[in-house]
Formats: sequence, structure tokens, C-alpha cells
Amino acid sequence: MADLNAPPMAQALRDAGYRLTQPRLAVLQVLDENDAGLNPEAIYDRGRAIYPSLGLVTVYRTLDLLAELGLVRRVHSEHRCHSYASAGTDRHHLICAGCHRVTEFPCNGLDALIEAVRQQTGYTVTEHLLELTGLCPACQASQAA
Repeated sequence: MADLNAPPMAQALRDAGYRLTQPRLAVLQVLDENDAGLNPEAIYDRGRAIYPSLGLVTVYRTLDLLAELGLVRRVHSEHRCHSYASAGTDRHHLICAGCHRVTEFPCNGLDALIEAVRQQTGYTVTEHLLELTGLCPACQASQAA
């Protein structure tokens, strides 16, 4: 029976044969409630507000599992080593250099580029990640003020 309050990634974990423990659900809820990329420590801090017994090792293990299943994506940042954001099917991210917000965006023209690269190199591209860094509208507005 599905838990109507469970984050969307919960069903994908179940479908992959993993248990939905309270610590994992806390990590999923934090990721679901935040569209900005969060580093593991921030996920841990916010997750403890949901499930006080959450351990940092559990956060790292859950993030590794979610990344392996393609449910989250490691996002690199100039100011932080890496953070994690929910991964949609496109896996293209805009990263704000000001507030570090991560926004996923569609990139419809990339298929032609990947095909051209395949033809030129002979590679079979099995996965890709596109990250663009800039300033979000809110940070642009605050800089202009």
C-alpha cells in the first residue's frame, strides 16, 4: 500500500527492492522539499529535524544509493565540493553562483550534438550531464540594487 505522504522517490526505491526506513524517508523528504542543491551536511541537519536519530553516515549511504539509481544527481559547485539535487529525466542543471540554487532545465537540442559527437568519435554515449553556472534572477536583482 502506497504512503500518500511519501516523497515521489520513495516508490522508485521500493520498486528497486530497497526498504523505506525512517532515516531514508527523512533524506527523501529533505530532497523533495528543497529545489536547491544541498550538500550532505545540510541534508543531515534538515533531516534531523524530521528524524532526530538520523546519522550522517546514513545520509551519505542514502545519497550514494539514490545517485546509483539515478534519482539524485551530484552537482558541482565552485564554493562547495558537491551537493545533490533531485534528478529528472533531462539531468541538465543551472547553478547560481550567488545563492547556489540548482534548477533543472530541458535541453531539447542536445540530442543532435550527442549524435554528432558519436559520429565523429565512434563513442556510444550512455549518459550525460550538463551544468551551466550563472546568476539566478533573484541574485541579479540583488546585485543591481
